[in-house]
Amino acid sequence: MNDDANTPQQDDFDRGLRNRRAVLGDAWVDKSLNNATEFNAEFQSLITRYAWHDIWGRPGLDHTTRRLLVLGMTMGLARWEEFELHCGAAIRGGVPLEKIKETLMQGAIYCGVPAANTAFKITMDILRAQGLLPPAQPLSADARVSTHHTFSQPQLRVVVQGPAQADAAPVVLAHALGLDLSMWDGLAAHLAGTRSVLRYDQRGHGASAVPQGPYRLDDLVDDAARVIREWGRGPVVFVGLSMGGMVAQGLAIRHPELVKGVVLANTTAKYPEAALAMWAQRIATVEQGGVGAIAEMAMERYFTPAFRAQHAEAAAAQLATLLRTSAAGYVAGCHAVAAVDWLDQLPRVACPTLVIAGAHDVGAPPAMAQAIAERVRGAELVTLADASHISVVEQPAAFAAAVDAFLARVR
Repeated sequence: MNDDANTPQQDDFDRGLRNRRAVLGDAWVDKSLNNATEFNAEFQSLITRYAWHDIWGRPGLDHTTRRLLVLGMTMGLARWEEFELHCGAAIRGGVPLEKIKETLMQGAIYCGVPAANTAFKITMDILRAQGLLPPAQPLSADARVSTHHTFSQPQLRVVVQGPAQADAAPVVLAHALGLDLSMWDGLAAHLAGTRSVLRYDQRGHGASAVPQGPYRLDDLVDDAARVIREWGRGPVVFVGLSMGGMVAQGLAIRHPELVKGVVLANTTAKYPEAALAMWAQRIATVEQGGVGAIAEMAMERYFTPAFRAQHAEAAAAQLATLLRTSAAGYVAGCHAVAAVDWLDQLPRVACPTLVIAGAHDVGAPPAMAQAIAERVRGAELVTLADASHISVVEQPAAFAAAVDAFLARVR
């Protein structure tokens, strides 16, 4: 590397060269500089000083944002040589593929589908050459992920995947308060290899409608029942986590004909009186300051400190989902969750039941899971070590293994 950041005297060329190397890599920059001639040397100096120092050296945007802007602009202008150069550099520089994909998706609308088609092809070629090509996701009828909304009101976003004609029991997944159906991405893809899987955004969350609150838990249970009936694949195995687990209990109690098994993860059948003041405080905080006012507290309850440190990107994805949730939908959902009261009715649950707890879950401690398992005849209790509240994200393999074993017993 010819450029030395510790050289006592530096001009704008030296400073620009540091940025150019940081973004494009030493090999490409050395090749460009070493191949300069009397004809283009001044041009190389110009772009190094003005593009790479005056622009890339500005403090207003971080380098990842600048990289994505360059991809979008070169895509829009069909400057494919520059696009390929910067795309390869962005991938090697650690820019998340999800961000690159979203940039190209945005470009499909504002630059045109032909431009996006070429950009995706170039990016796929780069990923293939670097051995980073993501796993296949076929769009055949049995594998395609289908998204729609319910016909009935309030409209709920529904995502279906997996073979439509599978012999295995169909599965429905219901998410936690403040999150959405993307919480289940990993488990849904896993289960869809052998069975039909439906996920949906509960009212007030994700891309579903946000009717005026407060909501009752019975409202959420009735939403789940109509989703299953519209799907026409019941009875189903219903897997719910936290708020979704409360819905699962209500389904098994109020609509037993729709379920052939339930998984109740990181949930409770009733909160102690002492917890009701906490819910009232949370509702007041969100009403005053929005969902962002409780976001950090929620993350501390959702995941262990070790997970947040070691899997920052996964935790950040759930935080982003939480922050997209409307304050009105979140508060309305809080009212439903705080009022959960299935405990005395649990002996009526007649279908096979799996209860999953997180060993470090302070939102729904293992004792709450134990109370459920003790009241449901034949219920199995599995406690996941090293898991807090959103255990399907924190311990995906262990969660999937528990569900797989349960599904094998449900006929």
